[in-house]
Amino acid sequence: MTEHDWGREEGFRRAPSENRDEILRADPVGEDQDEVGLRPRRLEEFVGQQELKDHLGIVLDAARAREQTPDHLLFAGPPGLGKTTLAGIVAAELGVVMHITSGPVIERAGDLAAILTNLGDRDVLFIDEIHRLPKQVEEVLYPAMEDFQLDVVLGKGPAARSIRFDLPAFTLVGATTRTGLISGPLRDRFGLVERLDYYAPVELQAIVERAARILSVAVDSDGAAEISRRSRGTPRIANRLLRRVRDYAEVRADGVIDVDVARDGLALFGVDELGLDKVDRSILESIAVMHAGGPVGLSTLSISVGEQPETLEDVYEPFLIQQGLLQRTPRGRVVTRAAFAHLAVDPPDRFAEGRSLFE
Repeated sequence: MTEHDWGREEGFRRAPSENRDEILRADPVGEDQDEVGLRPRRLEEFVGQQELKDHLGIVLDAARAREQTPDHLLFAGPPGLGKTTLAGIVAAELGVVMHITSGPVIERAGDLAAILTNLGDRDVLFIDEIHRLPKQVEEVLYPAMEDFQLDVVLGKGPAARSIRFDLPAFTLVGATTRTGLISGPLRDRFGLVERLDYYAPVELQAIVERAARILSVAVDSDGAAEISRRSRGTPRIANRLLRRVRDYAEVRADGVIDVDVARDGLALFGVDELGLDKVDRSILESIAVMHAGGPVGLSTLSISVGEQPETLEDVYEPFLIQQGLLQRTPRGRVVTRAAFAHLAVDPPDRFAEGRSLFE
């Protein structure tokens, strides 16, 4: 597998990926160089996730004191909350190189073997979307994680033989958006499993203000608060919204982001007061208007809004459910009273009478 240097001065390496940049998608690919530069490099610079930071700090301090590699780490949670950033922080705190790859691109056991044999002593290997590793690749990963050894089979049939190679001690940091898809044997080999939660508005405001200082953007506290409030609890989205509002402020205003400029800029880019974008509203409108509030099956909803079912489930629905605008039921998706109010749409009679939408 071919890798190219990414942020080499920070000791990071990354495999290339396709470019996709949507303003409210917290997808880890498609990041521009600005976003890379906004990543905190030390644990003390990382905002939010205080319990996780406490646990990780103890693990790293203990490893440094023993001059050993820390246990393998697994970070779980929705996209854009800082899993890759935390992996980089682990490498920076230990003063080692981080090698970055992802589960979908490791198709064969030989791909993983090539990566493992290129690791240096105490390096960090970060595998994003680790739940998408093929089964045969997982089997190769088990002895590497437990014993720092690699089993290679030479030949086929009766003449086949297995050779075991020693690997340098390393730390595997895995990231996943779907913990339930990770096999039990793989999960059990991680010494620390942590879940990242959505950020509070005050935490996102601190992130926006820090990013504004790095990007030399003039923003007041009210403007930063308005951006953070519409960022869906996700730092990556907060940083992207800041850059879009910066562009608006430079072209349509005097370059300073206050609360009015933030509101106007976000409205121009289709981000409403709840942080919903065009697709979010299309999902709610499809259920509320076209299907009288639901229930609607996932396949039908996917056709209605023109998005893949997996995208709806993994990208859009979690935030809508968290905001109390959407519910998943055994019969399909239904919207709530709050969704009707947000869309300024009159609910159906049965809903106005207080009965369940799917009775």
